[in-house]
Amino acid sequence: MTKAAVHHDNRVAAAIEGPIKAADEDIVLNSWRRSANAHRIDPLSTQSPRLLTAGELQDFQTPAARLIAIARAELDRLYNLVRPTRYVILLCDTNGVVIDHRGEAAEAAQFRYWGTWIGGVWAEDLEGTNGIGTCLTERRPLTVHMSQHFQARHISLSCSGAPIFDGNGEFAGVLDVSSIDPALSEHAHALTGPLTISVARAIEERMFREQFRREWIIAVRVSDDVGSAMLIAIDRDCRIIGADRVGRKVLAHWGSQLHKDLRTVFEPNDALLAPKYHGDVWTQVRPIAGGEPRAAIVTPPQISSALRLYPDGEDFIRPRLDTLATARFMPLTAKARGGLPPATVRRLRDYIDSHLDQTIDVGTLATAAGLSTYHFARAFKQSEGTTPHDFVLKRRIAKARELLSRPDLSLSEIAAAAGFADQSHFTRRFHEIVGMSPGQFRKSLM
Repeated sequence: MTKAAVHHDNRVAAAIEGPIKAADEDIVLNSWRRSANAHRIDPLSTQSPRLLTAGELQDFQTPAARLIAIARAELDRLYNLVRPTRYVILLCDTNGVVIDHRGEAAEAAQFRYWGTWIGGVWAEDLEGTNGIGTCLTERRPLTVHMSQHFQARHISLSCSGAPIFDGNGEFAGVLDVSSIDPALSEHAHALTGPLTISVARAIEERMFREQFRREWIIAVRVSDDVGSAMLIAIDRDCRIIGADRVGRKVLAHWGSQLHKDLRTVFEPNDALLAPKYHGDVWTQVRPIAGGEPRAAIVTPPQISSALRLYPDGEDFIRPRLDTLATARFMPLTAKARGGLPPATVRRLRDYIDSHLDQTIDVGTLATAAGLSTYHFARAFKQSEGTTPHDFVLKRRIAKARELLSRPDLSLSEIAAAAGFADQSHFTRRFHEIVGMSPGQFRKSLM
């Protein structure tokens, strides 16, 4: 038995026997107490974590097949970021079983020795305090660094776990980033915590979008905090039929719930559930419960007109929340009474959206509305809260945002398709409105 193990055992005993703290005051200490008192785990145990056989593992992977498939792209992206520092990525089910992973095959023997490999079982009642098992118990993100583990055997490990909730807000598993290298500083490993949370949230969004791929999906920024956004799904009758875990909390806070009409949650906005969308539409919504307008992205169903944009379904479930949280939006101007008839407005919008790659002048729009240029411009602003020129610009920017998600298109091609004079003009106006260049925006989508 090493001196380090004995020292850790004494430290754990002293902490457990110390004053009782509030439930949320110290997650690690509370987990230590559960490990000792409820789970009866010996902190000096030298037994290796259990690794399931291929047959045993299959019994856990089969019911989690949907989670594994949907998480695949995000696991690959995360591993590309942490691979140089020899981290291993672990996707775990609600039993604490590692059902998928990313790690260097050359170091597989070491990862298996520590249990941080596919088939590992990290439930708290088996291994004591750890990033996976304690995250399972607490249902919230946490980092367990080295001597914060309950068992002395694990004090060279560092792990950051984040919970994953499915499209119904139900607990689905844990994403974990672990290191077996004790040379990594606590500060360096602490950086993986926010990254793990972000990727877990992206997996949640993919699960939600996959579940509601045949419905309208609206992503709404609920605060200025990065990552603070919700997802709701709307059917063709404008009823809210789904909401992610954040959405359910926000709806409850606003005094609403599932199966309510969307119009009881947000003030009227014709950009929501418009009949002829051709991809994501960026807009703003104002809660009826009060408060400032919120940035929003509306994604139409994968069927009908949007089908051509998502031929394999992958782009449809692509996460948008990170972009929503960091992008800047044009202010939503209150509409004045009067203006153009709703049917005329719809006809004009259809015309604008189908002619964005061409010159759209006010005279042509006025003729289509059956008004003089002067009266049309005045009536249009009353209806839409902005000038025809600014409205067309907003639609061009929205079209450009949509096309920037397609890596096969160059910036010059996108500029032309969205109706800008040239790439320089496109870049300048895009940066003015969105707050970043088209190239930066495209990178944020990857």
